[in-house]
Amino acid sequence: MNTARLPKTVAAFGMAGIIPQLICLGVAMAWPAGRWFALAAGCCYASMILSFLGGLWWMAALVETRRHPGSYLVAVLPSLVGWGAMLPWCFGWLWPGPSLLLLGFCLLASPWVDRAQPWADRLPAGWLRLRVMMASGLALSTLALAVFAPLS
Repeated sequence: MNTARLPKTVAAFGMAGIIPQLICLGVAMAWPAGRWFALAAGCCYASMILSFLGGLWWMAALVETRRHPGSYLVAVLPSLVGWGAMLPWCFGWLWPGPSLLLLGFCLLASPWVDRAQPWADRLPAGWLRLRVMMASGLALSTLALAVFAPLS
């Protein structure tokens, strides 16, 4: 494990990434007229962050000069899951609950993908712990947002 400590700004900006989802959750809880907007914005945000994680995994595989296609498949899956989670709304379906649940559980599992990568032992000290905190915060707020989704 790399012993370099994470700069405080990395941790602060990383944890600040949970704020948009918390705002969506607050709007969904406190403003019934804005609930649909909050659900849509929260679903988009979770999908975008999941796709961002896939981009990180893709770049890490490139830097590692990985030749095995499995590394790139794992890196592409988050974007495909995020896209799939948004498709029901593209068809006009009332579908935020299942999409938010899917995205929340995928975000919750994402640090284990980091941990399973061949480059995980070279990450700076504290990175995986920060990833667990960031992913847990975003995932749990996404799952909480799903509670406010219509059932139909």
